[in-house]
Amino acid sequence: MVLPQKDGSVGFQDIRIYAVQRRNGDRHKRSWIVRWSVDGRQHSRSLGTRATAERFRTDVLLAERSGDRFDRESGLPVTWQPDEEVRVDRWARRWLLEQWAEWAPRTRVSAIESLSRLLPLLVKPGAPPPPVVFRKQLVASLEPTDDDFKDVDCYFDRWGLSLGELDRALLADVDRRLGLDDRGRLLSPSTASRRRKVSRACIRRAVELGVIDEDPWPPAPRGRSSRKAVRAVNGRDRLRSLPDPISMARVIDAMRNHQPASHRIQVMTAVAYYAGLRPSEVVMLRVSALELPDAGWGRIHVIEADISFDEPGEPKTGPRIVPVPPVLIELLSEWVDANGLRGDALLFRTRSGRRPSASNWCRALHRALRIVGLPPMRVYDCRHAAATTWLRAGVPLGEVALRMGHSVETLVRTYVGVLENDAAVANDCIDALLATAHP
Repeated sequence: MVLPQKDGSVGFQDIRIYAVQRRNGDRHKRSWIVRWSVDGRQHSRSLGTRATAERFRTDVLLAERSGDRFDRESGLPVTWQPDEEVRVDRWARRWLLEQWAEWAPRTRVSAIESLSRLLPLLVKPGAPPPPVVFRKQLVASLEPTDDDFKDVDCYFDRWGLSLGELDRALLADVDRRLGLDDRGRLLSPSTASRRRKVSRACIRRAVELGVIDEDPWPPAPRGRSSRKAVRAVNGRDRLRSLPDPISMARVIDAMRNHQPASHRIQVMTAVAYYAGLRPSEVVMLRVSALELPDAGWGRIHVIEADISFDEPGEPKTGPRIVPVPPVLIELLSEWVDANGLRGDALLFRTRSGRRPSASNWCRALHRALRIVGLPPMRVYDCRHAAATTWLRAGVPLGEVALRMGHSVETLVRTYVGVLENDAAVANDCIDALLATAHP
């Protein structure tokens, strides 16, 4: 099939994908060959996976349908031609524009934040540090808009590197610095991993489209996998030390005092623990999302979360419905009645109408933990405590995953080995079965 030729473009024949077995030493490796013809000349590209080949084929078809000109020599759209002089900051904006429509709001914020940390590191030797307000301007300039940010462009015009100037030695140092904050201290593993993942994806997209010939980003250091194993063990130890249900009830009771805001934070903590909600979901709860019967269990419809500075959006893993026990229904009913909340009113707001600050919530939780005699923990750990409580009660994995709002795989990966006496319980079950086989 010959695709219709647009004005100013070179027509090409239908792209097809072939699976090819190639011998690599003593092993057979499958690769995927994409073949097409431009103005009678045959072209092909070998890719490692079918998904990559399908993506490449789709990109070429979209370029043809949008009217791009095609180069007879390379067989690719002219806009894809290798151009090692493309500045990294301009490529980052192009990559964001390409991905923007498919990303959720939270993902967009995370990607821009990661790239705002990456780009100031990709500058020429001897470059002066950017101005104090530079990062704020850079974040605004990365969002796909028509606004002009001359200060950001002037800095990168003078000091910014191009894609062709990136090499493994430079990016190895950049990869290390992405794991540090502005003061040179180590970031949390999840934050460092997110920044590195976004940065690598941006650069490797240039490789996929042929803008640069090979991937300049070095592989992760061999020691990082062992450090991940240590972090996993430490994470399980931390989850293992979370309070049990009796202790959590005492902590929640200890949160209320003479301060007017203490009642609000007490109910917020109870929702985070008894319903397993994320803090971003707690602060966006509305009265209309509650089902509070006079007796028995109720339900909370988790349909909103704070995605960016008191901006409502969809929860991280999508909407869900969480059953809640009578003890939480009593606390919520008392709170709703005491404040005269109705309809779509937000449950937890300060006297000025803003969301409660995370720092005040954290301080109130630490104060209550000290009163009860327990070690400090994060506000988010109330959600972890909820999951361990449900698992300890014998709730099926699938149901716990539904209430937490993620997959069973994530649940098992996060909480495997967390519960105390898991090994002893497993041994008893196996002994009981073996006893029936060998009376």
